[in-house]
Amino acid sequence: MKKLVYSIAIALSVASCSSVTTTPKKEVVVAEVAQTQGSEKLQKLLDDIWQYELSISPGMAKSRGQNPTRALPDISLSALDSQAAQFQTFLNVLEKVDSNKLSDSENITLLMQKYRIQNYVDEYAFKEYRVPITSEYGFHSGLGRQASNTRIKNAEQLANYMMLLNEMPSHFAQQIAYMQEGMKVGQVQPKVVLKGYEESVLAFITETPDESPFYDAFDGMPDELKSDVNMQAALSAISQVNDSYQTFYDFLSNDYIPMAKRDISVKTWPNGEAFYQNRIKYYTTTDMTAEEIHQLGLSEVARIRAEMQTIVDELEFDGNINQFIEFLRTDPRFYAQTPEDLIITASYIAKQMDAQLPKLFKKLPRTPYGVAPVPESIAPKYTTGRYVSPSTDDQPGYYWVNTYALDKRPLYALPALTLHEAVPGHHLQISLAAEMDELPDVRRSTYISAFGEGWGLYSEYLGLEVGIYDDPYDNFGRLSYEMWRACRLVVDTGMHMFGWSRDKALNYMLENTALSEHNVRTEIDRYISWPAQALSYKIGEIKIKQLRAQTEKALGDKFDVREFHDAVLAHGSVPLFVLEKNIQDFIETKRSQK
Repeated sequence: MKKLVYSIAIALSVASCSSVTTTPKKEVVVAEVAQTQGSEKLQKLLDDIWQYELSISPGMAKSRGQNPTRALPDISLSALDSQAAQFQTFLNVLEKVDSNKLSDSENITLLMQKYRIQNYVDEYAFKEYRVPITSEYGFHSGLGRQASNTRIKNAEQLANYMMLLNEMPSHFAQQIAYMQEGMKVGQVQPKVVLKGYEESVLAFITETPDESPFYDAFDGMPDELKSDVNMQAALSAISQVNDSYQTFYDFLSNDYIPMAKRDISVKTWPNGEAFYQNRIKYYTTTDMTAEEIHQLGLSEVARIRAEMQTIVDELEFDGNINQFIEFLRTDPRFYAQTPEDLIITASYIAKQMDAQLPKLFKKLPRTPYGVAPVPESIAPKYTTGRYVSPSTDDQPGYYWVNTYALDKRPLYALPALTLHEAVPGHHLQISLAAEMDELPDVRRSTYISAFGEGWGLYSEYLGLEVGIYDDPYDNFGRLSYEMWRACRLVVDTGMHMFGWSRDKALNYMLENTALSEHNVRTEIDRYISWPAQALSYKIGEIKIKQLRAQTEKALGDKFDVREFHDAVLAHGSVPLFVLEKNIQDFIETKRSQK
C-alpha cells in the first residue's frame, strides 16, 4: 500500500507540472472530464459501500438517524459468509479505480476505504468471530452498555428497546456456538487471562426481571406507555435475557474457561503466525516485522530509562530506579482516598489542559466531553482509563477513569492519562474528525489505531510544552507512561512470537514502569487477549515526532506548532504513510508562501 501512495503522489505531481505548460485546450477538457468521471465513480462506490454497511449494522444505522428493522446485526454463519463475499467484491472493484483521475483527498479516501474493507475480509478469513471476548471486554458487556444508555420517552423508543431485548437470546446462542467452534480447533483465549472473567457476566444476572439493569430503561417512561400489556411484555423479555446471561455464565464457568488453552501465544491458533503479522499491518499501518518491532522496543526502553534516571538524580533519591518505582507504588501520598477524589483530580487536570489548547491549535472541536468513572460491572478487569465517543450528535464524549482499586491508581500518572484520553488526545482528535462534514462517511468513521493512539501518546508529551507536569513526580509518571508503551513493543511481540511467558512479561513491565502491579497484570492480559493492538501507540508517536522534527527543520522561522498540529489532524484518522505525505505537502505549501 505504501508503494501505491507514492505512485499516486508521483502521478499527481506529474499532472501538476503538466498543467503549467502550454497544453491544447481539448486535452485539458479531456483530462478534466476524466477526473470528474473518476471522482463520480469513486463517490458512487463509496455510497454503495456505506449504505451496505448501514444495512448490516443496525447500531451504526441508528446513530445516523435511520430506523433499522433489527436491533442487533445478523451474525449467523450464512450472513457472515454473504457479507465477506460482498466486501471482497467491493474490494475488487476499488482496486480497479484509476487513482490518477482522483484528487489528493480522493486518493486518501480510496486508500481508507480499502483499509476498512480489507480488515473486514481479513477478520472473516481468520475467523475472529470465534473469539468474541477479550480479557476486558465481551459482547455481553457491550449489550449491557446499550441498555444503560437507553431511556424510553416515547412509543418508538419502547418498540426499539423491546426489539433489542427480544433479539438478545438468539444473539447469545450464536456467540456461544462460535466459541464452541473455536474450542474444537484451539482458537480460544488463554485460561490465565480469564480468571474471574465470569464475574463480568454475573453482574447482569438478577433474581427477578425488575431488578435487572435492563429494566432501568423503563424508569421515567411516560405513564401512558405503562400499560399492563407493555410491562408484562417487558418483564417477560427481560426474564429471557436474564436466562441468556445465566446460560453464558454457566458456559464460561463449566466449559470455556476450564478448557481454555494453557499457552498464551496467538501463534498456536490456526494460522496464528500469519494472523499476528496481519494484525501488525492493520494496527501499525506499516510492513514492520515482529522482530523489527521487538528491537525497536528494546532501544526505546533503554532511552527512556536513561531519562527516568535524571529525575531520580534530581530528587536525590537514595536508591536506584527500581527502588524509586517501588517507593512510588507504596507511598500513600500518591493515591486518592475516595473515587470522588480521583474523578475530581482528573477533572481538574482536564480543565487545566483545556485552557492551554489555544497555544497548540488553531482549530478546536465543538463537541464537549465529560469525566466519569468506568462502570462498576467491568471495572475490575478494565484498563486505567479510556475515551468513549458519543453515539449521537446530541451527546458528549466521555473520559472514563477507573476508580476500582484506588491504591493501584497513582495520581502521578493521572496527568499523562488525562492528556491521552481527553485533550489534546482522543477527544480532540476524534471529535475534529467526526465534525469534518466535507469528508465522506468512511473518513469520519474509520479509526486507525497507529494514528489515533500515536496521537494520544504524542499528546502526553505536549503537556511538557504547556506546563502540565509541574513537579518531577508527574513528569516521572509521564515517562513511565511512555515507557509503558515502549515495553508493549517488547512484551507483545515477545509473548506472541518469541516464546515469552506471562511471568517474564510481567516482570519486564514491573521492572521498567511505575505502573502498579494490578495495572501491569490487567495490561499484560490485555496484550495476550488482543494481539498486536498495543503496538500501534509507540510506532505512531515516533512517526509524529519524526515528522514534527522534519517540519521544524524544513520551515525554520516559518514553523508554527499550531499549524503543524492542525495539519496532522486536518484529514482525520489516516495511515502513517498517508500522514507522512500530508505533512510533506504541508511543508511545501508553507515554503511557497511569502
